[in-house]
Amino acid sequence: MIGIEDIEAARARIAPYTRRTPVMRMKDAKDPLPVDAQVVLKLECLQVTGSFKARGALNRLLGAPGQNLANGIVTASGGNHGLAVARTAYVANTKASIFLPANVSAAKIAKMKRWGAQTEIVGNAWDEASAAALEFAKTTGAAYFHPFADPLVVAGQGTLGLEILDDLADIDTILVAIGGGGLISGLATAVAARRPDIRVIGIEPTGSPTLKDSLDAGRCVKLQTISTKVPTMACRETDPRIFDIVRARVPHIILVSDEAMEEAARWLWFETGVAADLSGAASIAALQSGDSILNQCRSICALVCGAGSEGIT
Repeated sequence: MIGIEDIEAARARIAPYTRRTPVMRMKDAKDPLPVDAQVVLKLECLQVTGSFKARGALNRLLGAPGQNLANGIVTASGGNHGLAVARTAYVANTKASIFLPANVSAAKIAKMKRWGAQTEIVGNAWDEASAAALEFAKTTGAAYFHPFADPLVVAGQGTLGLEILDDLADIDTILVAIGGGGLISGLATAVAARRPDIRVIGIEPTGSPTLKDSLDAGRCVKLQTISTKVPTMACRETDPRIFDIVRARVPHIILVSDEAMEEAARWLWFETGVAADLSGAASIAALQSGDSILNQCRSICALVCGAGSEGIT
């Protein structure tokens, strides 16, 4: 799907429009994480629009300069990709239409509208919103920016892997939340090319184990039901190309409950003052899960991939 050269090109392309987000080494917590490893947080929740999604959306825009945006941009999102596309459309001086499931954060919808996007609620899960967005693209001629099944988007997300490697020479593990899989596949591609000794571990909700079930089955599977209430991590079926990358480069996926992510978001807010959405707190929930693979880790980068207010309320 992509190679390291695509990720390097994306990094140069999007640099003027994105932030190099900081890292924070965890120490002196009132309620320490139950792991022996040193933990470093990568605060991608401080990225423009509040998540890593800005990287992929901007690379999708800038990496295809000949595309026709006269009819605007359309996408489907659980929240963070929609925000990124709304801001990308603003940068491109075109209109954005964002289709969203019913459980999307009202605060994120408000931010999309402030960027000038039109929003529409369709269905209760991302795949229903995506079907509506694709139909909209077909009838209007708007350019569809897929949140994960697009090589330019995946390469843009992979730039986060390069940034982590630049800033953290001593880590042996990176924890990454999974929705559709664009982030972990791009990041794992970058890590495999530059530091194949580093382990990339995925995290999915127990109510949407899309990649975990696919890996267990040895093929891409479509979930019959989605019960997670975390819209940014709810995906019924991934792309076969994403599955192939994850199967080759992600040795383990940890499943966490919605309640565990809520508690992790509260922990982050109390211990660090970082306001993360539930997907952003998934890496902390994984560290609190007691999964045995964590016993093999010496120094862990826990990616806080999205901002939100769930840890405050």
